[in-house]
Amino acid sequence: MFGAISRSVLVFAPTAVRQSRCIASLSALPDTYQMLYKTCRDFAEGELKPNAAKYDRDHLYPGEAIKKMGELGLMSIAVPEELGGAGLDYLAYAIALEEVSRGCASAGVIMSVNNSLYLGPVQGWGTDKQKQEYITPFCGGDTIGCFALSEPGNGSDAGAASTTAKDGGDKWILNGTKCWITNGYESKASVVFATTDKSLKHKGISAFIVPKPIKGLELGKKEDKLGIRGSSTCSLIFEDCNIPKENILGQPGLGFKIAMMTLDAGRIGIASQALGIAQASLDVAVDYASKRIAFGKPIMKLQAIQNKLADMAMQLESARLLTWRAAWLKDNKKPYTKEAAMAKLAASEAATFLSHQCIQILGGMGYVSDMPAERHYRDARITEIYEGTSEIQRLVIAGQVIKEYGF
Repeated sequence: MFGAISRSVLVFAPTAVRQSRCIASLSALPDTYQMLYKTCRDFAEGELKPNAAKYDRDHLYPGEAIKKMGELGLMSIAVPEELGGAGLDYLAYAIALEEVSRGCASAGVIMSVNNSLYLGPVQGWGTDKQKQEYITPFCGGDTIGCFALSEPGNGSDAGAASTTAKDGGDKWILNGTKCWITNGYESKASVVFATTDKSLKHKGISAFIVPKPIKGLELGKKEDKLGIRGSSTCSLIFEDCNIPKENILGQPGLGFKIAMMTLDAGRIGIASQALGIAQASLDVAVDYASKRIAFGKPIMKLQAIQNKLADMAMQLESARLLTWRAAWLKDNKKPYTKEAAMAKLAASEAATFLSHQCIQILGGMGYVSDMPAERHYRDARITEIYEGTSEIQRLVIAGQVIKEYGF
């Protein structure tokens, strides 16, 4: 039931990292996952956490860290080893991505997009030739991909794509604009969704692999964001962009299905990113509460603070178990649309709640950039928006529940 751990994941093992806590639930899992957790935790402590504030402050892409993550197998966790990946499963992915995001949420979303949104659909629907060209070179961290679904006018309405792909005989001709593209500047290829037959509505959407750079594709400005500022976000602007006919992913008209199934898997990734932000917030809150003295004792001895810590821990652990359940269902080829939406909703709202409570516990110190609490608060906010807003997750969950009752 569980994948074998890749040797590359065991390469990095710094010795002087203080282990301040351990996920209790890990003790029920095989050694493979516990080894992966420790490796990723050590990497986050040694490489990501010390530099996360700089990445955020300077809007700096963490290129060297991403390359090291690739060397560890973290940029292609669920890709088979014969294609250059780590050959692990989605439960391993969830565990690893949480730890990476605990160290740096920007590195976490870069990892999530490359694994879930780019490599996922190419692995699921690509031809053997496409896999060799657009998966293997994207496994090592030097080269990453992106995912282009959203548009300025459609937001959460993924079936209303106005970007078009015209059949040009031996090529496809793309026109339109995609927005909010994570990894937009650094990526070397994108999975792009465009309408090939408007009369069929969502059944007329197709998916394409677009190499970057390419004539006819321009990048919009880098967005100046509230958080997750170590990853680039921009628009992709297509003006008579010609791509080879063979670069269609799957068959014409399968694009909407590919997008929806990809987002199901992607929500496990974003849930894991949110868990990392939430855990980092709890770490900061507990550490500060153990040192801050008020009324003659550490504030963690005060009942008001203990109530906050209890609520934080409960929301975090609940969301983590939902996320692991969704990952387990995917790994065991069971339906997981509802569970992935539940995990993403619970984890993103937990990240927002925990980062908020962290600032409350720190008081004034939580509001200044000398402490990481305010960065966690800013980073958490987007997890309730991208890859489906909290409102969309509730619609997905409700739709699945209604279907289960036969209506």
